[in-house]
Amino acid sequence: MYQISAVSLMALFLVGLLASCAPTQPLPSPATPAPVPKAEPAPAPMKRPAGPLPPSTRPTYNLSGYPPATKEGYIDGCETAKKTRYGFKDEQRYRNDGQYRMGWDDGFAICKGKR
Repeated sequence: MYQISAVSLMALFLVGLLASCAPTQPLPSPATPAPVPKAEPAPAPMKRPAGPLPPSTRPTYNLSGYPPATKEGYIDGCETAKKTRYGFKDEQRYRNDGQYRMGWDDGFAICKGKR
């Protein structure tokens, strides 16, 4: 009766295969853009409080063997040279405390040269 050639059978198979890949629901139109998420505003930079920082928030340096005033001056001078938010110069203490002044000057000079 009917004779189907191998080419006809293969063509029928490909049409069926392609039909099974067709989407079952309509695709969204390309004219509708996807919603763009709103950009979050950048957080405000943290401001350093006036005056010296409490010891718990100060950067640490290995200054063992130096007096406390020299250590504090070194940290303040070094952080000032590096222009971090921890930079501070206690003007009154700088004028009146030789150890603080020596530490501040050393810290500033050494850390400024590390750039």
